[in-house]
Amino acid sequence: MVEIRGIRTVFRSKPTTEGAGVRLKRVFGYNEVELMDPFLLLDHFGSDNPDDYLKGFPWHPHRGIETITYMIEGQVKHEDSLGNSGTIESGDVQWMTAGSGIIHQEMPNRTDGMMMGFQLWANLPSSDKMMHPRYQGIKESEIPEVVTESGARVRIICGKLDGTCGPVSEIVTDPEYLDVIVPLGAEFTHSVKRGHTVFAYVFEGKGYFDQDKERLIESDHLVLFEDGEQIVATAGEEQLRFLLVSGMPIGEPIAWYGPIVMNNKEELDEAFREYRNGTFIKHK
Repeated sequence: MVEIRGIRTVFRSKPTTEGAGVRLKRVFGYNEVELMDPFLLLDHFGSDNPDDYLKGFPWHPHRGIETITYMIEGQVKHEDSLGNSGTIESGDVQWMTAGSGIIHQEMPNRTDGMMMGFQLWANLPSSDKMMHPRYQGIKESEIPEVVTESGARVRIICGKLDGTCGPVSEIVTDPEYLDVIVPLGAEFTHSVKRGHTVFAYVFEGKGYFDQDKERLIESDHLVLFEDGEQIVATAGEEQLRFLLVSGMPIGEPIAWYGPIVMNNKEELDEAFREYRNGTFIKHK
């Protein structure tokens, strides 16, 4: 018999300011790191006021992690110390593996109407923290969408659903990243790997993520699931939209300060020392 995952805990996103003054909602971060392994942070940015986001995220370093940017609406220009540059547009994903080190900036463009998206940080195991940096830039047209028998529409960024695979591959923590829209009153079920950390972040509508439908989860809330083999989501009295993310826990010590995450304080100190003296970039 398939074991359906129950709800372990629920977080509500909190307003904060990051970068040069970008107003956003922090879904989880440093205080939840033990619960969310291998994931470190999830930010939900969105506003129809350009003053809330135009200052962006000027030049800053990363090492030891991956940053995953998913744009729902709007555009973000990016460039880095390796010579990469481009624009992440509505529906696009940028999966950046910082590895041994990268210095980049992300600057939103002015948008008519709502500018909205997400940035998720995922940890790297010690064996991969100093790997070559790389990008997987995925355009909206490259992300497959599957319609389930219940009518749910699912964009598959990473992972697999009904035999269809997402375009992001070769990620060491074996993640899954789905954008799920469930019609009013409909149900969505999905098999997940036992032992993996699995969460759902609701950003439109409200619904149930427990089999008995005892707890209604509203927008701007994250559900962290207990272990098991399947999740069930049911839309309430309106359409439900959420991110469904899972990954294999790393289970290693974490030393984290700002945009750099290593395994111990000595490695962290070394990273910032190299950043100050100009030897941070290891791979061109």
